[in-house]
Amino acid sequence: MEVSFDADHAQQAVEYGYAREWSDGLPLVPVTPALVDRFLATTPRDPAEVIGRMEHLGRACTVELAAVNAAMAGCEPAHFPVVLAAWDALMLERAARGGAWQSTSGPSPLIVVNGPIRKELGFNSTGGALGPGFRANATVARALGLMVRNAFGLRPHGLEQSTQGVPGRWTLCVGENEEDSPWEPLAASTGLGVGTPDAVTATLLRTCAYVDNRHTADPEQVLWDLADAMSATGSIIFRHTACALILGPDHARMLADAGYGRRDVQRWLYEHAGRTVADLRRAGKDGVGEDNGVRYATGTAPDAPGGEEFVRFLPSPESIPVLVAGAHGAAMSMVGRVFGAWSGSAVPVVRSEPDPNHLEEA
Repeated sequence: MEVSFDADHAQQAVEYGYAREWSDGLPLVPVTPALVDRFLATTPRDPAEVIGRMEHLGRACTVELAAVNAAMAGCEPAHFPVVLAAWDALMLERAARGGAWQSTSGPSPLIVVNGPIRKELGFNSTGGALGPGFRANATVARALGLMVRNAFGLRPHGLEQSTQGVPGRWTLCVGENEEDSPWEPLAASTGLGVGTPDAVTATLLRTCAYVDNRHTADPEQVLWDLADAMSATGSIIFRHTACALILGPDHARMLADAGYGRRDVQRWLYEHAGRTVADLRRAGKDGVGEDNGVRYATGTAPDAPGGEEFVRFLPSPESIPVLVAGAHGAAMSMVGRVFGAWSGSAVPVVRSEPDPNHLEEA
């Protein structure tokens, strides 16, 4: 497609966004009212509808502000209903409605897209699903980051208080690999039902780590490896810590062939993820007293006798979102540490037919 293009004007528009601190560090797409109208035409929601508030800051985000930031993030208008569904799914998380965006952990949203819309809009579900290279995955996640930055005013070295932050904070958006999954889609498992065609699930992660196990054909050994990754003491600051599990297709199929359903995997990990009191003592985290759920060290010597009591880390089997993403070829999965607690819910993607009056080019 041939279009007239002035690189100097484009550069000026990019610098304009930087100068006003709208950017997350990457160049922004210049936005016009006509472009925003094209975004708003994809949803039946009122542009003035408030979809998020930070009461303690006196800030709010509307559908229209979300559209502006989605456009700046590089989304296509067709992505916008997914952005709204992802935002609504995050707003089901208690932490996201509170102070999570200002946390010292600097958590990252994990966004999971289910349904035919994955392929229609180009969401990557297979190889490199959590990596770069796919517009839908990258820009939908980035849109949420810009909404938090520009609607709520949360910027590093200011109102955002993360100490080190999370690599890829605004890029963890993935389509579930439903074609290679042995189980129903994640969204369907939350209660929406298989009949809901397109839906988004989301939670907040503090960090994530690979579990690379291509060394065994025993599914229980793989489960032990996953449980061990969930049992690192470094993440324990509360009585319980929730985890998300992103299974590669090879691990998912191995477990399913051995008779494990998604709920069986959740139950097994709930029962086995944790450490002994002695392990916690060695890390200074063996305290049993609590203040608003915080576990404090007792000061007992690390080599004190006893302490074989097992302490479960996960709050419940249902607290573990289990999804399938990635490609075959290497038996690799990923464990993510949930900030707070997963809502266990999904949000349908609601779209409207574009109004022809809003389709003029920006």
